[in-house]
Amino acid sequence: MTDFKAPYTDPEKHAYDDNGIHPTTSVQQGTQRRVSITDAVFGEISEDGPNYRAVGWKGTAVLMLKTQIGLGVLSIPAVFHSLGLIPGVLVILIIAGMTSWSNYIVGVFKLAHPDVYGIDDVGRKLFGRVGYELFGVTFALYWIFVAGSGMLGISTALNALSSHGACTAIFVAVAAIAGFSLGSIQTLGKISWLAWIGVVSILSAILILTVSVGVQDRPADAPVTSGPFKSDFELFGSPTAADAFASISSIVFAYAGTPAFFNIVSEMREPRHYTRALIVCQGTMTAVYIAIGCVVYYYCGSYVSSPALGSAGHLMKKVCYGIALPGLLVSTTLFVHFAAKYFFMRILRGSQHLTRNTPTHWITWIGCTAGNAIVAYIIASAIPVFGGLVSLVGALLGTLMSIQPMGCMWLYDHWRDARTGKWMFMVGWCAFMIIGGWFLTIAGTYGSIVGIINSYNASGGSAAWSCADNSNSS
Repeated sequence: MTDFKAPYTDPEKHAYDDNGIHPTTSVQQGTQRRVSITDAVFGEISEDGPNYRAVGWKGTAVLMLKTQIGLGVLSIPAVFHSLGLIPGVLVILIIAGMTSWSNYIVGVFKLAHPDVYGIDDVGRKLFGRVGYELFGVTFALYWIFVAGSGMLGISTALNALSSHGACTAIFVAVAAIAGFSLGSIQTLGKISWLAWIGVVSILSAILILTVSVGVQDRPADAPVTSGPFKSDFELFGSPTAADAFASISSIVFAYAGTPAFFNIVSEMREPRHYTRALIVCQGTMTAVYIAIGCVVYYYCGSYVSSPALGSAGHLMKKVCYGIALPGLLVSTTLFVHFAAKYFFMRILRGSQHLTRNTPTHWITWIGCTAGNAIVAYIIASAIPVFGGLVSLVGALLGTLMSIQPMGCMWLYDHWRDARTGKWMFMVGWCAFMIIGGWFLTIAGTYGSIVGIINSYNASGGSAAWSCADNSNSS
C-alpha cells in the first residue's frame, strides 16, 4: 500500500487485513459473533449504528447493474436511429471495452488504497486538494443530474400509464418525493434488495418491449396508413456531427456508473470479489444493450421513441412503463443516495456521528438526501428533454468521471515500474483513455447542447416546468 494511514486506531495495538479492516469479536452466550470492525474509511462499525460493510458480491453485481441499466438503455434505440445499426453496435463495443477497463481499475485501486471511499479521495491522491475538491464536486453534480434524469423518466412513465392524467410538473414532483424517501435508506446493503427488484423490473420491461415491437403492426408513433408498416431502419446513418457526438454521449451515459463503483466496493464485505461482480455486470449490460438496440430499431426505424419504452403500440406502451416503473424508481433512489452519501461523508467523516445513530447523524443524512432531491427536481423540471438531458450528463460529467481519471490512476500506481514492453503499452493505453475521454467530453457536450436548443426551438417542443405530455400518450 502507498500512503495509507488507518484512522481511529493505534498502529501498535491493531492490525489491518488487505481490505483495510480490523475485525473485533466478542463471545456472548457461548457463541462468537462480530460486535464491530474498524474500517479504513468508516472507522469503527458496531451494532450501535448502520453497517456500512454488508454488501456481498451478488449484491454488488446487481447494484452495478441497476446503477447503469435503467435510464441509459432507454435511449439506445434512438442512438441507433442516429448512427445506424452497424456503427451503433461498434460504438457500444468500444465504449464497453473502455469503461470495463476503467471499472476494473476501480477495484484494483481500492485494494491498493483501502482509505479511498469515493472518487474525491482519488482526486486527492492524484492532484492534491485541488483534485479532491474538483472530483468531489463533479461527482456530486453528476449524480444529482442523473437523479434528475430518473425523475424525468418516472414522469414519462406516469404520463403514459395515466394517459397524461395530470400536469407533467406534478409527476416530476411526485418522483422527487419518492426518490427522496427511498434514497434516505442509509446503506447500500439495505438498498441492494431494492436493486434486485429494479433490475428484474427494467429487464422484464425491455424484454416485453423487444417482443412487442416485433409482433405489433406498427410503432406507437408511426402514422396509421392503409397498408402494412415497413421499417425504414438504416445500416449506416447520416447524422450531423452534433447528432453523432450526442449519440455517442448517450452510450457513454449508459455505461457511466463507474464513479459509484468506488462507493459500492467500499461497502462490500469482501472487496476481493469485486472483479467477479464486474464481469457479470458488464457482460449482461453489453448483451442487453446490443439486443434491445438492434431489435427495437430494426422494427421501429425512424419512429423509435426516447425513452424506448414508448416505441411499442399504445397498449403495450402502458404495459412496458407499468412494469418498468419500479426499476425507474430504484434508479432514482440510487442516484439520490450516491450524491447524498458524498456530502454526508464529507461532513461527518472522522467523527463518531458517522457510524452512530445520533441526532446529528440523522439530521445530516436527511438534510443531504432532501437537498439533493430538491436540486434534482429543479434540473428535471428545467430541462424536460429526456434524450437531451441524458446525452448532456453523459458527455459533460459521465465521461469525466468514468474514463480520464482511471488512466491517471494506473499511471499513479505504476509510473515507477520497470520500463518493459507491457509497461509501455499500458502507458499508451492510459494516454488514449485520457485524450479520448477529453475529446468525448468536449465534442459530446457541444452535440448535446445543440440538441437541447433545437428541442426548445421546435414547434411544440418541451418547455421548463411544462404541463405538456412528455410520453405522447394524449
